[in-house]
Amino acid sequence: MKKMKICGIICEYNPFHNGHAYLIEKSKRDSGCDALVCVMSGNFTQRGEPAVLDKYVRARHAVLAGADAVIELPAAFAVSPAEIFAKGAVKLLASVPAFSVLAFGCESGDRESFLMTAQTLSAESKEMRSSIREKLKSGMSLIRARHEAAKQSGDALTPALLSSPNNVLGVEYQKALLFFESTASAMPVLRRGGAHADKTLQKDFSSATAIRAAAKEGKLRAIRKNVPPFVFEDLKSLPDLSAYKKIAVYAALSRPAEELKNILDCTEGLENRIKALAKSNPDYDALIPKVTTKRYISSRIRRILAAAVLGIDEALVRRSLKNKLYCNVLAVKKESAEALLPELARSDFPVLLRRSDERNISARALACYEKDLLAEDVYSFITRTPARGSRTLFI
Repeated sequence: MKKMKICGIICEYNPFHNGHAYLIEKSKRDSGCDALVCVMSGNFTQRGEPAVLDKYVRARHAVLAGADAVIELPAAFAVSPAEIFAKGAVKLLASVPAFSVLAFGCESGDRESFLMTAQTLSAESKEMRSSIREKLKSGMSLIRARHEAAKQSGDALTPALLSSPNNVLGVEYQKALLFFESTASAMPVLRRGGAHADKTLQKDFSSATAIRAAAKEGKLRAIRKNVPPFVFEDLKSLPDLSAYKKIAVYAALSRPAEELKNILDCTEGLENRIKALAKSNPDYDALIPKVTTKRYISSRIRRILAAAVLGIDEALVRRSLKNKLYCNVLAVKKESAEALLPELARSDFPVLLRRSDERNISARALACYEKDLLAEDVYSFITRTPARGSRTLFI
């Protein structure tokens, strides 16, 4: 019997748009896969805030657009920096024997250039580590410091892979494949339309950033051609997420400095800066720019606050990367279920299709899973909608 070939995509779909649909279509066609599986952030995203739509709604969008299944990326990784975000997602995919290809959108580059860059960054020399430390002291983020140090190392690297947002994430995906010794190959796919954080709406291929902003402002006509019809219908009634901002500021005020200090990426006394400014800036939208500096970018601050809300510290993230996890299937295509679910069940990790499957989660992984449940409860609370609990949508 022919061995199944699975293509993976790591995503957030916040919200799902035409560029995402293009990536799914092209990845399925060019990879020659039998099934396409997405690993998607749950109700909280890597930008450090709640997703504009519930995780089950976004998973449904992915399946309707061509994905065969959507697995939830645990919250512990979803609100972490790019390197951990990538490692957590690849860890889940790599646990499935049939995982053969990892597709991702990029601004430039090919498979070989991503592999070469990832290999160079993974094998940091003594000189490079020293350069990274110096750049961190100057205020650079860890990812940026690594990339800048690599560019100065004399190695034949592609500069664009070290600066453009999706390229940087693509390098992290390839690094994660190397880290977990996965035999899956990377498949970069050139993006179409607006850049990653482009705030200007395009004709039909706008960024998620631009679409989110327009949807929140009620400019529905402007985004109609940028998203599939089923996404457009759900964007007509966005949940009110404003309550989260008060919760986030409260977390900054109520969590002791020592607790904040234990959150991943909260270093060099940043916990004291956050707490001090939260006292004089109780408004979330005013607090973020006040804390933000060249050294501490706004997405980093938002992720720290999200981790504070959910009680996710660095120790939990590190343990979760080392331990066996679980594959929480948010949605699966009905026609694919009979062939795909047995392949997912061959994973090293238990597959969660219904609430009763929780008993199969190991004691070590349970702390990570409980944060996913908390993230769902918090999202339910701020949007005033009932929590669905762990159950798979068959679409």
